[in-house]
Amino acid sequence: MPLRLDVKRKLSVRSDRVKCVDIHPNEPWILATLFNGHVHIYNYETQQLIKTFEVCDVPVRAGKFVVRKNWAITASDDMFVRIYNYNTLERLHQFEAHNDYIRSIIIHPTQSYILTSSDDMTIKLWDWDAKWALKQTFEGHIHYVMQIAINPKDNNTFASASLDRTVKIWQLGSNQANFTLEGHDKGVNCVDYYSGGDKPYLVSGADDRRVKIWDYQNKTCVQTLEGHSQNIACVAFHPELPIILSGSEDGTVKLWHSNTYRLESTLNYGLERCWTIACLKGSNNVALGYDEGTMMIKLGREEPAMSMDASTGKIVWAKHCEIQQVNLKQLSSDQQLRDGEKVPLNIKDLGSCEIYPQTLSHSPNGRFVVVCGDGEYIIYTAITLRNKSYGNAMEFVWSEDSSEYAVRDGNMIKVFKNFKEKKTFKPDAGAEGIFGGNLLGIRSYSGLTFYDWETLSLIRRIEILPKLIYWSQNGELVCIATEESYYILRYNPQTVAAASTNKDLKSEDGIEDAFNALSEISEIIKTGVWVGDCFIYTNSLNRINYYVGGEIVTISHLDRVMYLLGYVSNENRLYFGDKDMSIVSFELSLSVLEYQTAVMRKDFETADQVLPTISKEQRTRVAHFLEKQGYRQQALAVTLDDEHKFDLALQLGNLQVCYEIAIKLENDQKWLQLSDVATKQGEFSLVEECLTHAQAFGSLILLASASSNKQLMSNIGEQSRKIGQFNIAFLSNFVLGKLDQCLDILIENQRLPEAAFFARTYLPSQINRVVGLWREKLKQMNMERAAHALANPTDYENLFPGLIDTYKTEEFLKQNTKVQSARNYQTLPPNWESNPITEMKQAEDHGQFSYISKQLNKEITNDNDDDDDDEIFDDTTTNSLIGNKLITSVNADQSCSRSPTNSSAVSFHKPTTISSIIRDLSVKSTASSIISTATTVGSASQASLSDFDKELQEFDFDLGKDDIDDTENDPLVSKQLFKQTVDENEDLRFDDDNVDEFLHET
Repeated sequence: MPLRLDVKRKLSVRSDRVKCVDIHPNEPWILATLFNGHVHIYNYETQQLIKTFEVCDVPVRAGKFVVRKNWAITASDDMFVRIYNYNTLERLHQFEAHNDYIRSIIIHPTQSYILTSSDDMTIKLWDWDAKWALKQTFEGHIHYVMQIAINPKDNNTFASASLDRTVKIWQLGSNQANFTLEGHDKGVNCVDYYSGGDKPYLVSGADDRRVKIWDYQNKTCVQTLEGHSQNIACVAFHPELPIILSGSEDGTVKLWHSNTYRLESTLNYGLERCWTIACLKGSNNVALGYDEGTMMIKLGREEPAMSMDASTGKIVWAKHCEIQQVNLKQLSSDQQLRDGEKVPLNIKDLGSCEIYPQTLSHSPNGRFVVVCGDGEYIIYTAITLRNKSYGNAMEFVWSEDSSEYAVRDGNMIKVFKNFKEKKTFKPDAGAEGIFGGNLLGIRSYSGLTFYDWETLSLIRRIEILPKLIYWSQNGELVCIATEESYYILRYNPQTVAAASTNKDLKSEDGIEDAFNALSEISEIIKTGVWVGDCFIYTNSLNRINYYVGGEIVTISHLDRVMYLLGYVSNENRLYFGDKDMSIVSFELSLSVLEYQTAVMRKDFETADQVLPTISKEQRTRVAHFLEKQGYRQQALAVTLDDEHKFDLALQLGNLQVCYEIAIKLENDQKWLQLSDVATKQGEFSLVEECLTHAQAFGSLILLASASSNKQLMSNIGEQSRKIGQFNIAFLSNFVLGKLDQCLDILIENQRLPEAAFFARTYLPSQINRVVGLWREKLKQMNMERAAHALANPTDYENLFPGLIDTYKTEEFLKQNTKVQSARNYQTLPPNWESNPITEMKQAEDHGQFSYISKQLNKEITNDNDDDDDDEIFDDTTTNSLIGNKLITSVNADQSCSRSPTNSSAVSFHKPTTISSIIRDLSVKSTASSIISTATTVGSASQASLSDFDKELQEFDFDLGKDDIDDTENDPLVSKQLFKQTVDENEDLRFDDDNVDEFLHET
């Protein structure tokens, strides 16, 4: 019977004629050398051309990867061998190797050697560690040497195929061939060795259109394969499958069974002549090179023929035709198994199988092992590998009862009981696959059909095309895996039993309520097994997951493709195998699975009994499962992870547990989360504590404002200032009316311009200090001109109208501002409707407020005798002094008064007019008192008097020239005349234009 291998196309690309292909062992790459002198490297997983480079302008007939050096070596018709780094595509070396076309290159598997064959009828050995020195030349062929191949069982020998119709066997170190194989009628184009351990064979193909298999030990031809209609250009033994591949100029690739030598399949992709074949050890992939492009195909399935009996811990696998066994129970107790590490095994050879095993499986009770392949099946006893039964079959499946099984032979289904055929039938829709388990499943082109094992009556038709079917141990749950997803169904045997007596419950599609769909998961299953109600599986992303109750739990990530063998419950371990027959294991607690199974069945009594057996390390995983099932309170009691416990307590509104964990973790995020929940529950004292721990001062300000908590607002200001959150500190102090502290915060942060404007608005008494600091800061920054341009209101009060009123208002507000309760908010006028200056003036007019400037009080005290210290000034005196102060300030700083236009932008209003100053002065004031006051305030020098005299002279008073001449040398007389003129001309006034002219000229 044929192998019936599935052939899948993985890559198909068009290009110029391909003369050689090679497969990279570690990357998904194919190297293709072309007749046009180029080399292409394709990624067969992404179907992309990832690298290309030009070697020469003549055909490149050979190319190979050298993985250990990251090289790609090429040989071409210009007789040169070239070495490239396939990562950078840099040409590392080149040399002329032969005197004619180079046909083939072979890389030695262990030594630093390459072998080249040529149309010059020689084979040469090169050593790259010796700077590509020629180590040996093999001569003996009398025609072109078309291909060479190294013996995988003896790396010191190799074979060569020549157009002289012979195959020669050579040995490194000897110049003469060991022997010659003759039998082809025409030139031999290709040769390859069989890598299996049981046969000393090699294969050759020739222009006589024949493929010959040789026994190189007996030096005889074992078999001749005929079927190609043109010259045979390439042959290969597949390293993993019992297949011989041959490619011909007739455009076909034929697959021959290496044991029976029968033709299995013929492949024709319409790409004209096939020139080259490449296989890779450990893979089912095959690369083909044609006239019109490159092809990659996959033969059969890569899943190894391997089975495990979980009850006994025995694993059986097939390595080619050899059956081997390992016993996990023989592992010594001191061998600690670690997750993902290779399990040390003692392999036992059970014997050789008469057929090539494609699948291998234990019976449910573990007593038998069935091997299926080559269109046949053989049932062996598991212990001694004794043949129990056999027959023709393309597929074989066990029932839940080990005495019952079924086989598929074409479209026919045969059911056996106690190794005797019970019934044979042909499904109406045909049979493309069969599945065992609690029910017999048959896949057809239209869907899946389930039959009862005992009666073979129809149970249910389902319109899906399954790839795999897994039944749970109790037969209640079934997983149906397709190419894109998998379905979890629940089987209802009671409904099926009821339908057996009531035909109304049946339809042409079977019993409608036989299955209930539980879940559909968009994952691709590779292998799987049920443990209780938990379905454990590996997916296409190489993850180990298990499904329970609609939830997916990831156990681990695999670094390569692994196949799930089974679960040993007394060891709490899952076992996996790969295609190299390496076994690894992962821990999975059975008590966890039992607990989850009990929860899914809502058997909480059993779950509570199982819980104490679950280790502390697994408790959190169980708690997550409970949470996903909606049992948050139980999850809170089970989990040991503080993070998870906090989240659960938050969801449940358990503030006490949250508070305890938050104190333990001291995590700002946890405090904020707790504050949100506490806010919803109205626990504002807890909210305040949480926000304080989290230092969430922005939220605290909102809380303090809403609750009118003055102490909290004060604490916010102090704490935020300590940790450097000055914006919060400023805001909280501003809300409390602590303007001095607000100003200090601005100064502390060197925000001096903002501090100056803040003082101008809220604390006029501090303007002098802040502007001084601002000037100093500018001077430190080498901005002297900017510093001199700043006008200090205390020095230039004429530039800041209403400044005295702001002083008074500041003091007035300090004396009269009262703290109001928030409950009075509705009855109080809004701030934007109040005018503090007007209120101050009204209070001053009604005698409810009096203001004595500290600065003026000091100046007046210094200007009077010591015995006048206790004198109390009335408002008239105070106003007179303030007026005198304003007059004097005009002349206090000569340099500044000469350039008033350079003043800083601190001035917002038009300067005070001289007429207004004079109008505010007491009529009884004399020129001498003005001079005296000016002298007292800070301008006592003669120079200042002269300046004042000059300024008076510039005014257009109606004085005679003689008078001027008489008085120009006497400043005091000039000032007396000025006073006299003012007294005599009561109607004398200066309009604004005169004032502006005066300011401009002075």
